[in-house]
Amino acid sequence: MAPEPQNIPGHRAVETLVAKLRRRQVVGSREAALETAIVLRQVVSKARFTNIQQLITVIREVGRRLAEAQPKEHSVGNTVRRVLHNVREEYNSATKGSAASRNVYSIGKFVLQGQPRKQSGGAAKSDGRITLKENDPDDQDSFARALKPVLMEAIQDVLDELETVYDNVSKNAKDHVHSDEIILTIGHSKTVEAFLKSAGHYRNYTVIVAETAPSYQGHEMARSLSAAGISTFLVPDSSIFAIMSRVNKVILGAHAILANGGLFAISGALLAATAARAHSTPVVVCAGQFKLTPLWNLYHEYGALDFADPSSVLGFEEGKLVERVDVVNPYYDYVGPELVDVFITNDGDHPPSSVYRLIKETYDDDDHEL
Repeated sequence: MAPEPQNIPGHRAVETLVAKLRRRQVVGSREAALETAIVLRQVVSKARFTNIQQLITVIREVGRRLAEAQPKEHSVGNTVRRVLHNVREEYNSATKGSAASRNVYSIGKFVLQGQPRKQSGGAAKSDGRITLKENDPDDQDSFARALKPVLMEAIQDVLDELETVYDNVSKNAKDHVHSDEIILTIGHSKTVEAFLKSAGHYRNYTVIVAETAPSYQGHEMARSLSAAGISTFLVPDSSIFAIMSRVNKVILGAHAILANGGLFAISGALLAATAARAHSTPVVVCAGQFKLTPLWNLYHEYGALDFADPSSVLGFEEGKLVERVDVVNPYYDYVGPELVDVFITNDGDHPPSSVYRLIKETYDDDDHEL
């Protein structure tokens, strides 16, 4: 049974973040994920529980409230799922000596490490094991007191990953960007910005930035790249198809990466990806793994049913014309997996076909619906 909102530990911090999300005072996937992880750390540190299921119930309730406050900010739910996964993992390691988790090998681990070796010696399996007693009638807080230190470390790992995501995504930029290339990007993604600036330390190349009307986020991106000494050109969105034949690579940011390998990206990304496919130009998406979302695209007409101010498309000064038309200004495009060649994340490069496997490794199946 889910606890009442006022009975949730750290209730004030949770409600503060709920209000910020509803008012759009927390903007951006990474910022929302960081705020969520910090609040969950407070909740776990103040929680009183006698078994692991009580703690999971509390975290799920907090996650449900945060996700409902801003359903279109998928990184909030993703962070909650990641914390739940880490909590279960630490609990299993503490109680079972992590014997089961050591034998789980993904395709990526197999390629890097080769065939898993048998664990030798029984003493090694007991390393790091904590003495836990659930539902102890003599000391109600003994279970939480013993488990909280490792749980706080697990949540800190999530925070550390979020804080270093730009550096980890861009560390191999020089392997993807080559000298004298012409690269097209659209909008102002901080991940893409860090990626291109990192590549600029090793390569001389040119970036074409589409201005991304009507938000014109491309202007800020072009200024930032130009200030970093990268040769940058700003072009209107209508020129994307015309110049695509000269472009060597398209690099996009993502708002959310879905389980089928598709993604939500800034409006105009679908135009760039479709033009790239027509010219057989590779499309690369830079995004942190916290944007992996165990959802499928249910909104085919518009990217995420999230709309910006229509007056920036057709102003009210148009008078009679405004009364006769419905103006739609979608904020995101849905870009299908068939239009993407590779995702560059803080955990390496992955084709769209393997995104479902990453989600399977990152989140537990029980947490897909909070």
